[in-house]
This record gives sequence, structure tokens and C-alpha cells, in this order.
Amino acid sequence: MKQIIHGNKPLIYFDNGATTQKPQVVIDCMNEYYTSYNSNIHRGAHFLANKATERYEDARITIANFIGAQPEEINFTRGTTESINLLTYSWGKKFIKEDDEIIISTLEHHANIVPWQVLCAERKAHLRVIPINAKGELILEEFDALLNAKTKIVSINYVSNSLGTINPISYIIEKAHQKGALVHIDAAQAIQHMPIDVVKLDMDFLSFSGHKLYGPTGIGVFWGKAALLRKMNPYMTGGEMIKEVRFENTTFNDIPYKFEAGTPYIAGAIGLGAAVEYIQSIGFEAIQKIENELIEYATNEINKIENIILVGTAAHKAAVLSFNIRNAHAYDIGVLLDKQGIAIRTGHHCCQPLMAHWGIEGTCRASFAFYNTKEEIDVFIEALKRVVRMLR
Repeated sequence: MKQIIHGNKPLIYFDNGATTQKPQVVIDCMNEYYTSYNSNIHRGAHFLANKATERYEDARITIANFIGAQPEEINFTRGTTESINLLTYSWGKKFIKEDDEIIISTLEHHANIVPWQVLCAERKAHLRVIPINAKGELILEEFDALLNAKTKIVSINYVSNSLGTINPISYIIEKAHQKGALVHIDAAQAIQHMPIDVVKLDMDFLSFSGHKLYGPTGIGVFWGKAALLRKMNPYMTGGEMIKEVRFENTTFNDIPYKFEAGTPYIAGAIGLGAAVEYIQSIGFEAIQKIENELIEYATNEINKIENIILVGTAAHKAAVLSFNIRNAHAYDIGVLLDKQGIAIRTGHHCCQPLMAHWGIEGTCRASFAFYNTKEEIDVFIEALKRVVRMLR
């Protein structure tokens, strides 16, 4: 994305953890839907409806193949937040009972905290939290101690949005299953960085957002094992999610349509399918090589600057750099960098309990994508040095 801001500053976009820039192929395929075959899907008897339905369902198949799932297990939502709310409502309200326990971690985004809090309050269940060490890594011994016969589900992010910590989900899944608990993985910050195979990992539920994956905003995916999805109640009711409606009673559709009430975001689903194909054309091996080099380079360079405090130094990290300048407010740092053409994110990153753990209000977060470069990092580092001097 070539853009000049503030008069003469080339934009350097390091806010990929918030949302990624969209490749032209995604924009083009969504435009094609609106200009060439715009129509509602399913049950149509005409050409446009049939074509729109075909492209929508093709996207479902593409996404299913991407994560090693079956198409019927792919439920389109508005994003990770809605996916987790779907899970807590449709599964949680049916299966969580009084005194049951749910485990999350200190690293979670609010979207993977608040829905579980609400569920626990309604069901008189208990929310348990895995603590972290000084590097921002889960303390697995504490996780093992939390697991017990009352644990019904573990819901944890694959990658921390604020620190970049990559959690050992294979270990977490194995241990949880040994206690008979299910596992939900929030993959909002992982799906764009690394391959995920839901069958090989043997997770039970997975959520992610399209806009983190170079796709459009307002579209996401909730995946679950088919046997579990069929036991769950609908999240919303109305058209499409029904088989037959009578005034006396209603019967519900089979998965995935049971969880897709009303007219969906058709263009968004098609755009997400195109984004997945775009990622597959590049390959995760190439993506990870670039991003690993970027985070290593940026970490080495930022460590050379006086008065910089890195927040989160896990051994295994995605391309996220979270930092502060001693005695400076993160927002002020972000504004000063923006004036130099550098786009980062500042604040608590929807992780207020995590920030409270560190005893801080927030951080500055630079999050990289494979389209970023070391040359951009060099510009960022020089800009950051100027900010440090200004804030002395």
C-alpha cells in the first residue's frame, strides 16, 4: 500500500494485529459479486441466485480445506467476537452447570473473557485463569493444577494479540482432554501467521476473523466438530436456520445453516475465500520466514535504544513487538510516530487484565505482516529514537 500522509511522509503500516491490508484479488472478487451476480443465496431459481450460492458455498469449502475441516463444520459469523459469543450461548448455556469450571488465561482478549464471565454468572460456574511468567508465557504447571474433573472447557488464544506469545496449544489440548474437558482456540492472531489443522491438533472449537487474514471486515468463522455442533442450540433464530416453521412448533436446519440465521454477509464470505486462496498461493513457509526475520530484526534494533521497555519477551513469538518508553504515555508515543508516517497501535489492546498484571495502562504495539520490510523497520527505529529524545 503506497500512501503519503501528513504532507510528505510515506505511510509505514505496522498495525497488522488490528487489521491487515487487503490484496487486490480480494477487493476485485467482492466487486465482481456486487457488479456481476449480486443476489441472495439459497433457494433461488434464477441464474444470479444460483451463481451467488455457488460462490458462497465454494468459499466455505476453501476455508474448510484451509484448516483441515469439513465444509459443514464451517459457520460464518461476523468475526471472532461473535464466534465466541455463539459458543458461550449455544454450547455454554446448554452444558455448563452450577459449580462447573472454565479455564482461560491471563493473556486473553476481552472477547475471550467477558462472554465466559457472563456465562459463569448465569450458571453459577467458576472462571479459572492460567497465570503467566515475567516473559509473558503461560505457567503450564499452574495450568495442570487448575485442571480437574469440574473443568468443562478450556478457551485460550493461540497467539496473544498484545504480546505475540505463541501458546503451546498441543500440550493444552492433550492435558484438557485427559480430564474430559473440551478446548476452544481463539485463532484471531494465529490464522494469518501459521498453518492450523483442526483435526491434527484435535481441538474441539476454533474461532477467527477474516480481516486479520487479509480478508474483509465483518466476516469470521466459527468451527466445531460436527458431533458437537449438532448437539448445540441455535444462536439466533429466523430465516435460513429452519427446516419447517408452524405456529405450533419449529424444527431447525442442520449444520452449518443452523447457525446462519438471516441473510449472511455474502460478499464478505466470498472475499474471505479469496483471501485464503491468496495466502495459500504464497505459502506459510514463506510467510513465516519473512515474519520471523522481521520480528528478530526489530527486537534486536529496538533493544539498542535507551529507555525502551519491551513488554512480553516469550521464547516463541509471532510478529508482534510491544513496548513502552520510560516515563512516557503510550498514546503520546503513537501520535509522535504517526506524525513521522509510522502507524502502530497504542493502549490496552482489549487486554486490561493483562495490563493490570504488568501494572501498566497499556503499551505501544508494532505488529508486522509478510508485506513489511526491514527497510521500514529501519525508518521506524530512527523515528522511535527521535521520539525518545523528544520525550526526555
